[in-house]
Amino acid sequence: MMETSYLAAAFALIWLALYYLPIGGAFFRLALPLPLALLQLRRGFKAGYEGLLLAVMLLVVLMGPVRGPLVLFPYGFLALWLGWCWHKGCNWWFSWWIGVVIGSTGFLVRVLMLSLLVGENLWVVIIRAGSGLLDRLFDFLNLGITPELNQVQLAAIGLVVVQEIIYVLVLHALAFWLFPRLRSPIPDPPGILQGLVALDPL
Repeated sequence: MMETSYLAAAFALIWLALYYLPIGGAFFRLALPLPLALLQLRRGFKAGYEGLLLAVMLLVVLMGPVRGPLVLFPYGFLALWLGWCWHKGCNWWFSWWIGVVIGSTGFLVRVLMLSLLVGENLWVVIIRAGSGLLDRLFDFLNLGITPELNQVQLAAIGLVVVQEIIYVLVLHALAFWLFPRLRSPIPDPPGILQGLVALDPL
């Protein structure tokens, strides 16, 4: 019970820091799923979802009924998924690619919820990023064409997916380096990924 409370509180505090502090966003984002994943790795799935429920209740009190539950998309569900996979000893490929699907879907749900919250379509910001990427690519290839809306939307979704591929892999690497120090090792990476994560533990 004590460990569940502490790790759930750590998860909630990292979300608060990510949401409100102007600096350290990348660090907080990387650290966010790890407390609940560690809890589930050590205590099982029941403790993991109890910790997530406790964190969401705390955030609802601190941030309100809309902003608080946003932590579920994708960080809460991703933490539960990775903790379950690591507890069961699943292959990295399985936990990684399903994690990418959870992360990408959660990102899009969060964009939708925030758009409703602020009354403005935030997907436009992502579309602009995709449009800029396609413009640079077409300029680099000297194609001299203007990307269509469908191409821009696909590029924007592609950016989200690539971001999640890197993010979930880095979460695996961090857990692989850190969790053995906490006496909760995760499964070893596949041979093809050994070169990416074969660093001395921190």
